Amino acid sequence: MANGCDHLAACHTGEAPILASATVGARFWLLVEHSGPWAAYLDQSRLPDEVHALIDRATALGIRPQLIRRPGHRRDHGGPLHVFVASATGDDPWLAEGFFERPDDLDLASVMRGVVPESCILVNEPMFLVCTHGKRNACCARLGLPLARFLGENLPGEVWETTHVGGDRYAANLVCLPHGLYYGSMSQAAAIAAANAYRHGEVVLDRFRGRAGIPEPLQAAEHFVRSHTGELSVGGVAVESSRSESDTTVCIVRCMSQRGTSRFRVVVEPAVLTAPCGTTCAEEISTYRLAELRQLSPALT
Repeated sequence: MANGCDHLAACHTGEAPILASATVGARFWLLVEHSGPWAAYLDQSRLPDEVHALIDRATALGIRPQLIRRPGHRRDHGGPLHVFVASATGDDPWLAEGFFERPDDLDLASVMRGVVPESCILVNEPMFLVCTHGKRNACCARLGLPLARFLGENLPGEVWETTHVGGDRYAANLVCLPHGLYYGSMSQAAAIAAANAYRHGEVVLDRFRGRAGIPEPLQAAEHFVRSHTGELSVGGVAVESSRSESDTTVCIVRCMSQRGTSRFRVVVEPAVLTAPCGTTCAEEISTYRLAELRQLSPALT
């Protein structure tokens, strides 16, 4: 049915594989507070012309635009346009907040250079986005709304509802900024565990989709190294280089821990899970399998 939830049930419970499914294109973010209503697509939403122009400008630059609102809040806050911008790339990502009477005064080119725009102030606390975009897919509202309310009560001031983040089949979806960490199939217990881990600079591998802005095979390679080593610090594992060989991807992955630095050769291959979707179709879930994981050098002390 249109805009309905027709997904494999296991996608929403965490039983289906969700690793390496974070949105590849989201390296930079523009978050615009707008209480709603939200149309299925941003360009169809009832927004002031200057806000549409800002979103169009961001999209043209490769910055991912999102509408956000506080959990359960639907009233227009009025006043200047309230925005956040984020750079989720590299070892030192950042999140900044600004208020603008004229949206075209926001310097998005600075964001693309990894520089905090003028009139924006760095935010030191993390931001947690929960997709509740029911007009895009019903399961995002059905599963996302109660999760957003729960997290908002437990992490006041840090949680926002947001529009489509990608991967509706994995609702409820949680995004942790500024690093752009994606989680899916979130229960309340899993979400609060992931949020608390992120506040302490760590990831939880259970229901971890990956880090946005990184090609999916590289997300998979990082995931397999984390699983092998137990290294959970956000910046502790990173792909240093990669190359494609037919359908496989060969990566050199650096792992930094208290014991020292190790490097691994990791080979991943695409795989497809096919299972009944619960209606009349069969849903295919793209994922990755580990073909090789080999340490290249001893840990440095």
